[in-house]
Amino acid sequence: MQPFRPAQRASRPHAAALLAAAAALLLAACATDRPDEFAGRSAEKLYAEAREELNAGSYERAIKALERVEGRGAGTLLAQQSQLDLAYAHWKANDRAQALATVDRFIKYNPSSPALDYALYLRGVINFNDNVGLFGSLSRQDLSERDQRASRDAWQAFKQLVDQFPASRYAADARLRMDYIVNSLAAYEVHVARYYYNRGAYVAAANRAQQAVTDYQQSPAVEEALHIMAQSYAKLSLPELREAAERVLRTNYPESRFIPGARSQAEARPWWRFW
Repeated sequence: MQPFRPAQRASRPHAAALLAAAAALLLAACATDRPDEFAGRSAEKLYAEAREELNAGSYERAIKALERVEGRGAGTLLAQQSQLDLAYAHWKANDRAQALATVDRFIKYNPSSPALDYALYLRGVINFNDNVGLFGSLSRQDLSERDQRASRDAWQAFKQLVDQFPASRYAADARLRMDYIVNSLAAYEVHVARYYYNRGAYVAAANRAQQAVTDYQQSPAVEEALHIMAQSYAKLSLPELREAAERVLRTNYPESRFIPGARSQAEARPWWRFW
């Protein structure tokens, strides 16, 4: 008796593998034959061209050139500058994640760079412009779902800048942006508190308003936070807490629009219109 032997299959898989390998080699050859648009240029020449592309708003082309500069000039001041310009180009090209990754890499590996103050400033601006526009998107998203992490990250970057480099050319603008961020974050807490109050969640409303008062004492939004606290405590039948909130409101804002009969000197003028 002959031993059992499986029938031999056609060699189609083997042929398919050979065909795929051949196709891969052909594509690689085509890629190799493609001319390098940056060939023959020095790092300095490439950087000059990249700056021209940046100034012209051609951010994708600038990114390609700056990546080559960073590679060719590794360890030089030109490479450091190209890395910062690369972060800026990614940001202008609406790639915030890559912009932050690039500037964070610069900060990590160049702690003694003379451009560190600009790197911190750039990191703050990227986050600032990403999420500090609080009032422009309130109508498109529930307040309880908004994330203010970018604003806080921006504040931290600006804070590090003004602490480490108080005389930096970017410090004055950083301080202004920090004030704006604080007011935005306070207003956000008040908006959330109002959101909860309008839906009958009075404990949550009082807690968020209290957080605004505690964390952002100098912000104009504290005025409304105290009012929401007083109203929430009234709904919760907590007269002592209501009276305490109203007393603080009257003491600090004697002409508040939230006090019946008081003349407000800034009625219908929210704080953000002063910026």
